[in-house]
Parts: sequence; C-alpha cells; structure tokens
Amino acid sequence: MNRSRARQARRKPSAEKRARLLVREPKAAAKSKAGAKPRALPVRLAAELDALKEELARARARMAELESRVDEDPLTGLLNRRGFERALARALAYVRRYGATAALLFLDLDGFKAVNDRHGHAAGDWVLGRLARLIAGHVRASDVVARIGGDEIVVLLWNLRADQALSKARAIEDLVATSVFAQSGKRFDLGLSAGFTMLAADDTVEAALARADKAMYARKRERRA
Repeated sequence: MNRSRARQARRKPSAEKRARLLVREPKAAAKSKAGAKPRALPVRLAAELDALKEELARARARMAELESRVDEDPLTGLLNRRGFERALARALAYVRRYGATAALLFLDLDGFKAVNDRHGHAAGDWVLGRLARLIAGHVRASDVVARIGGDEIVVLLWNLRADQALSKARAIEDLVATSVFAQSGKRFDLGLSAGFTMLAADDTVEAALARADKAMYARKRERRA
C-alpha cells in the first residue's frame, strides 16, 4: 500500500510545481503573440503606402487633365486665348534666345455675323468647328492654332520668312473660299481675312497680337475694296 502511494506521488507533480507551470504558460503565449505583431505591422503599412501612392497618382492625373482643359476652347478643341498667350510667350522667349523666325497669323471670318443672325448660334458654332478643323489640317504639327474669341483664330507658324508667311495667309484665305460650309440643307457663304506679322526679339505677347490684329483689319478693308 505504501509502495502504491509512493508511485502516485511520483506521477503527480506537486502543487508548487503545477503553479510554476501555470505561470510560465501565459508568459510563453504572450511572447508568441507579441512576436507576431511586429511581423504583421510592416506588411500592413506597406499595403497602406501602396494605396496612398495609387490615390496620389490618380489625383495628379486628374489635376493634369483639368489643367489642360483650362487652356482648351470647348467648342473647337483648339487652344483658347489663355493657352495661346502662354504658347506665344514661350515662342517669343525662344526667338530671343536662339534667333529663330516665326510668324503670327490673325484670321477673321467674313460673313459670320450673318450666319448667327439668320440661322442661329447653333449654326454658328458648327461653322466655327468646321473652320477650326480646316485650318488645323492645313498647318504643320509644330505650328499652333487657337481660337481667342468669337470667330477670331490665330496661328503661330515656325521657321519661315515673311514672303512664306504671306503665302500661307493667302492659302488659308483660298482654302476657306473654296470649301463648302453646308449643314442640314443650308449653305453658308463665308470668306476669311488673314493678316500676319513676323515676331521680333523685343516683342511682348500683347504687342505681337495687336500688330497681327491690325494687319488683319487692313487685309479686311483691302478685300472689301
């Protein structure tokens, strides 16, 4: 009997030993959980960083799109006055620095007011859209075309002499004169007056535009005569 009790005593740990085991087990579990957190945290932070980078890229793309639309004429898809003045300022800086040659054409439709008065502004908008496509298709990719107001269109032409600029202005007049402007069975009789000026190294944006505008009105009077 005494031997049996001795064997059972050897099998069962003492109360003190059981208490020590219970104390160690929670500590080990805590260490295991604490060790898992540092490994998961970098992964989570990396995912959040990637998401922020994607959001920033989308925001920048949207800002670039909006910025480009600020410089665009919504009716014709050409540059508007703001966009063209910025392009002309860059061109003048290039002329001053490198001695490049460039001409500024100022174009104005003859008979456009009659289109709006007789057929409405929707017809006038259609005419402007067709005119913009005609002119943009008649210049080089390096040239700049813009609608700066009403039926006024300007063209910045690179690397040509004054006689070549004059020939280009007359060619655009002939292009409009020989093109058919017709919509929904209505035909619009239109002409175009084109004045031009060569850009000078000491020009400002305002001075160049004013000089080209004056040349256009001189040409309009000449055509009427």
